[in-house]
Order: sequence, then structure tokens, then C-alpha cells
Amino acid sequence: MSRAYNFSSGPAALPEPVLQRARDEMLDWGSARASVMEVSHRGKEFIALAEQAEQDLREILAIPAGYKVLFLQGGATQHFAQIPMNLAQGRASDYLVTGHWGEKAVKEAAPYTSVQVVANSADSKFMQLPPRAQWKLDPEAAYFHYTPNETIAGVEIHEVPDVGNVPVIADMSSTLLSRPIDVSQFGLIYAGAQKNIGPSGVVVLIVREDLLERCPKSIPNIFNYAAHAKEGSMLNTPPTFAWYLAGLNFQWIKSEGGLAAIGERNRIKAERLYGYIDGSGFYSNPVEIAARSWMNVPFRLPDEALDAAFLKESEAAGLLALKGHRSVGGMRASIYNAMPLAGVEALIEFMKDFAARKA
Repeated sequence: MSRAYNFSSGPAALPEPVLQRARDEMLDWGSARASVMEVSHRGKEFIALAEQAEQDLREILAIPAGYKVLFLQGGATQHFAQIPMNLAQGRASDYLVTGHWGEKAVKEAAPYTSVQVVANSADSKFMQLPPRAQWKLDPEAAYFHYTPNETIAGVEIHEVPDVGNVPVIADMSSTLLSRPIDVSQFGLIYAGAQKNIGPSGVVVLIVREDLLERCPKSIPNIFNYAAHAKEGSMLNTPPTFAWYLAGLNFQWIKSEGGLAAIGERNRIKAERLYGYIDGSGFYSNPVEIAARSWMNVPFRLPDEALDAAFLKESEAAGLLALKGHRSVGGMRASIYNAMPLAGVEALIEFMKDFAARKA
């Protein structure tokens, strides 16, 4: 059976060259004469892998001096709590809420910092962004936290918020490595891997070194970012296979022309799909145009009674995981880095055919 186009929101599709290389190296990796999953994380072979992965990531993102790069566990959800544990210092923290993951970050942070919600777009069912003039920012906040891309509603903040001297913290689980960014605008970036980085199981965290001085010694080392930084992300046994696959993905991004090329490809994919939806007269997208996500494109059919047939027929056509999140319904096409333009074009052709038959 040939591979289908996988529009899953996460865990998401991985680039085929990465999967093929992992397949070829599964039993005999490098000079180890064993699988990468079977060797010690403290052995010279894996240490070299880890150092190369960090070096490649630093090159791809142009990470400036003064930042630590960590490869951690727990998924982004664990770090919703771990960030205030490390950085709040008993102070209040600002949170911008533009979707489900922002709401969850607030809930998990609340036991460790006084959460100040500067704005919340729940009244629009997260289909719009809160107007900047309505934000209530605290210039003395420990940090400002936001989610640049909300995968469920398909809402994205395309510019880094200017919040003065307050460190900006971003949950970039669904956008990191999708285009170039200026890392120097952030105090801390964190991302669960299962979108554009690699498989689930590892979290990439990029943190300004001066913020590590805030990490209190009163919390267990396993939760302490400074302790992890001191040990090169090997305070305990890391998720070695996920780290290895992330490293292969970094090399793939470099081979594709880096983030400038990847970003342009992603822009074209998103524009092509939104353009068809808007002009179809059959499908619709509910998100404010200025807030539309490049990565997650929700769309609706004119009658919910057609949803089941659309999903059944699309899967048969080799287009997988198009069902929208249960909280919003409809459809959702996640078009991360590994989704080629050909996959988006195949989806559009199917949508055209379905609309012609069902209109």
C-alpha cells in the first residue's frame, strides 16, 4: 500500500527522507553496531549525535549567543507548569489567551504564579484575536506568555507582541521550524516535537541564559531548567530515539534550503488552500482572515450531514486525518513542513470533486 497524505494535527507526518534514513539505520546505526535506541546516552556516539543536533538547530534558527538549547521530556503540557515553577519568582505573570492551549497553560500555571490574563478571545469562540488596545499588560510581570498558533481553531498571531522589557515566552509547538524567526525577541521558546520537529517524546526549549538564574533551588532538579542546562539535557536518561529523529529532521531542513525556503513553501500551501476554500462557494473558513494559521486550516461544509461522507471518501482517496477537533467540529487540514504542495493540491482536487457532486 502506498503512503497517503497525512493531515494529522499531531503527532503529524514526518518527512519521508527522515523516515527512510531511520529505517535504513534501525538495526545498525553509525559505527555503534547496534540501534540508536540501544546505546547509552552517555556513550561517545550518542554524545556526538546530541551535539550535532544542537549545532544544526542553532544554525537553522540563527540562535544568538546567550541562549541555552535543551532537549527535554514531558510534552508542552508539562512545561505549562514547569515554566512558572522556574521563572515566576513569586511574581505575577501575564498570559494572552487565544485558544484551547492558552487556556490550558493558564490552568496549569495557576498553582505557581498569580496569572493575569491580559486578554481573552473566548467570546469570539477563538475565531479572532483580542484587539491590541484591549490588552492589560503589567510592566512588572515575571514574563508574558502566549501561544503563537492555536491548532484547534486555526488561529495564529503573526507578529511577536511588543510587551516592553517583560520576557516573552512562546509555546511554539505547532510553528517552530515552519519559517524563520528572530530568537532574540524571546526570553524562552518551547515546543513539543510532534509537529515540525520530530516524533512525540521530546520538547525543544530555547532559553535566555540570564533567565536560568531565576530557577529556584527549592524545586526538584528534574524540574529545574538550570539543572538540565548544566548537564547538557542529560540530567536523566533522555528520549534518545526522539532526539535522534529530531536531529535527522534538522538535517533535512538544511538540505531543503533552510527555514527561508521552508517558510515560503508553507506560505504558498496555506494561500492555495485558503484561496480555494474562500472561492469555492461550498466550503467556508470561520477564522478572521488576519488571524488565519499557516499550519492548521479548519473548514466547514455547508451541511454537517455531509461530514461523514466527506471523511469516508477522503480517506479512501488517500487523504488522512481531516476530521476537525471535537470541540469545534467540521474539518481541519494540518499542513506542517512534511506536507508537500502536491498533498495540498490533491486535497483541493478532492474537495472540488466532492463539492460538484454534493452541491
